[in-house]
Amino acid sequence: MELQTKTSARALGAALKPRQLTMMGLGSAIGAGLFIGSGAGIQAAGPAVLLSYLVAGTLIILVMWALGEMAAANPDSGAFSVYTAKAYGPVAGATVGWLWWIQLVVVIAAEALGAAGLLATIFPALPVWLMAFVFIVVLTAVNLTSVKNFGEFEFWFALLKVAAIVAFLLVGFALLFGLVPGVQSPGLANFMGEGFAPSGFAGIATALFVVAFAFGGTEIVSVAAAETAEPARSVKKAVRTVLWRILVFYIGAIFIIAAVVPVGSEGLKSPFAAVLDAAGMPGAATAITLVAVAALLSALNANLYGASRMAYSLAERGEAPRLLASVSKARVPVIAVLASVAFGVVTVVLELAFPEMVLGVLLNIVGSTCLLVWTSALLAQLALRLRADREGTELPLRMPGFPWLTVFGLVILAAIFTVGFIGEDSRPQLLSTFGLVALLAVANWLNHRKRDAAQSVKSSDGEKQPVLID
Repeated sequence: MELQTKTSARALGAALKPRQLTMMGLGSAIGAGLFIGSGAGIQAAGPAVLLSYLVAGTLIILVMWALGEMAAANPDSGAFSVYTAKAYGPVAGATVGWLWWIQLVVVIAAEALGAAGLLATIFPALPVWLMAFVFIVVLTAVNLTSVKNFGEFEFWFALLKVAAIVAFLLVGFALLFGLVPGVQSPGLANFMGEGFAPSGFAGIATALFVVAFAFGGTEIVSVAAAETAEPARSVKKAVRTVLWRILVFYIGAIFIIAAVVPVGSEGLKSPFAAVLDAAGMPGAATAITLVAVAALLSALNANLYGASRMAYSLAERGEAPRLLASVSKARVPVIAVLASVAFGVVTVVLELAFPEMVLGVLLNIVGSTCLLVWTSALLAQLALRLRADREGTELPLRMPGFPWLTVFGLVILAAIFTVGFIGEDSRPQLLSTFGLVALLAVANWLNHRKRDAAQSVKSSDGEKQPVLID
């Protein structure tokens, strides 16, 4: 495959369609964390977890607005890494970029193994290791062909998840309103009295830390915006369309689960299946398992795309080996895709060879990355918007309520970090992530010192030697 190195901001092309970007933004927030992991939040806070989801949903809306404003004005595959660099310097930008890349390549392994493990519960004859590698190979091929193919795969993955949520909401509300033949409505008994918040404010706060991660992945829209034909218009549509739908789907689904499945029930281990079972629908567990597999594969597909584009952007800015900026004739950063998936493959192999000794440790280290990425996005938007307003620069998309809503988002993040540091289970995760950030910051600072020194020597040599012109 013929490769070439390009430095143009548009070297990756512009093949993504607005509908693909919109559905990508919607689908990236609807993952296995909702279909399977939402029960953990209800277990921690009871039906009051709805308050936690409202706060976390508000946060992601603010982050999406901030990223949308910056992406519309400056579409770049490095997205928040580039914006952080513009606002606070190249070391900060490179640190955020590498942090996100590491998170994605680790999660690629987790998603491949997770999807294979879930599918093995339905087809136990299929080896987990084989399915995991098939998933990785197929989705790597999708990412290597063209961004158009990636966008189309992600569109249909997202559409499947959205259809599943809509069907679930219809069944759930029919159950609550007593419209399911032969099944008595559970009503709203779970919301009454002390059952609404059995653990009080502490439970709501704990759940907030848990549910915040359910929205992880939405930031990929700002990365993909660089490969759309009309970035400003596409981002505007994606942001405005996705935000209210995320809240409707999440709040609606959690409301139904909290109303139907009591706190302490075994059904919270697979809450969607528990609701469908309560509605007397056969095969509910199998159906939800297949949807969760699709959600994991969608996330794997999107994360491989995001990791490769971030690696490409880092290389283009001199923050990573230059070879990662090579693109194929199809305008795909092939080396960046292969390098990103290679890390995931190695992690899968190690996890299979040493079960529960590798992946868990890596996920713990990068577990809080999305919180730091969102923080960097809001801080960058705060600085860049103030700079644009001061210089009188017109922006194609402006975040409403600035700067108060940006500051409000940072306050929510500060509250989530505080809750995380107080919790004994979450504190090690945060400390590990902050330790990784410190190491990356030092490495990038040393890299810039080395580059500056080399540039200084080169400039000095250039001044001493005359330039000969033939």
